[in-house]
Amino acid sequence: MTALDTSALPALPTDDDEFRSLVRDWLRANVTGEFAALRGRGGPGDEDIGFDVRVEWEKVLGAAGWIGLGWPREFGGRGATVDQQIIWAEEYVRAQAPARTNHMGENLLAPTLIEYGTPEQCARFLPGILRGDERWCQGYSEPNAGSDLANVQTKARLDGDEWVIDGQKVWTSLAHVSHWCFVVARTEPGSQRHQGLTFLMVPMDQRGVEVRPIRQITGGGEFNETFFTEARTEAGLVVGAPGDGWRIAMALLGYERGISTLAQQVGFERELADTIELARHHGRIDDPVIRQKLSVAHTGLHLMKWNALRSMSAKGVPGPEASISKLFWGTWHRELGELMMEIMGPHGLIGDELPYELSLEQKLFLFTRSDTIYGGSNEIQRNVLGERVLGLPK
Repeated sequence: MTALDTSALPALPTDDDEFRSLVRDWLRANVTGEFAALRGRGGPGDEDIGFDVRVEWEKVLGAAGWIGLGWPREFGGRGATVDQQIIWAEEYVRAQAPARTNHMGENLLAPTLIEYGTPEQCARFLPGILRGDERWCQGYSEPNAGSDLANVQTKARLDGDEWVIDGQKVWTSLAHVSHWCFVVARTEPGSQRHQGLTFLMVPMDQRGVEVRPIRQITGGGEFNETFFTEARTEAGLVVGAPGDGWRIAMALLGYERGISTLAQQVGFERELADTIELARHHGRIDDPVIRQKLSVAHTGLHLMKWNALRSMSAKGVPGPEASISKLFWGTWHRELGELMMEIMGPHGLIGDELPYELSLEQKLFLFTRSDTIYGGSNEIQRNVLGERVLGLPK
């Protein structure tokens, strides 16, 4: 194991109340100026807002040791307990600190590297994530391999000491502002489905990589098409073994659907609070139907949190049970967007400004239409749970 230098990071308080006070004080002192101007911004459908400022905010977080909070200290993290990670997520949202810009790197790739990567890979890539100055995107989906990820057609071949990659990825979130991409590619000619896939780490700044933003209905451009034409990466930048990419890719998705959803759900808590205020503003708070739907949303939010806590307390890499989280939160979030529009009534049909300036509520509603599709559709999650958890026939 190659240790990373954590000597400059002070030990965290063991008392949770002391830790909460530390977090609150730090956020109060640092969410100021241009960062305070972005309070509550940068979320779903709003990702383009203040991106450069939010990148600088990542560096502030990194310098203070708030990135990789739950990683083991030998990998540069703080070794925070589950309770401390929850406290950080809760207080971060309550402070309305700017939305983060490197979810893929900190919460998905890093835990995968810690579990499956080599010491050299960890030493090379984890520090950049911890500093907040290297961003990652995910090269999974393709035009004919979305929820059916096993249909990947992007190919990679070994040429001396480099892999050469050819193919197309789509819905590549934040590819246009990322430094690296983790790519699932077919490396064994003639292989099919789950066999012959390899998990590669590929630099984005090279002639063989072209990124084309996809303009969304929200007006933003988070998603991209990414084309690899004889793009290259070092032979050693394989996570796991060549041909074992499916197992690595599924393990990474387990982190996405398990532990890393906690902060996302705390963000949902803020959105629900905003929805309640929206009901008050539009005089709908005493409507019995609206009140019932708000109660159902409140109950669902707590169920999500309890399931996330169960995932965080489990030992080892998340299994197929992690699909419960994706299935539940995707549906819950979509329904929250619909509830916002129901509360607003005719006002929800009127934009903020011409020609196409949307309110945050409208952006959220439009974006959440995709929540039950990306990252594995609801239908796929039900298949995973039925076949791999309940043991039902295909």
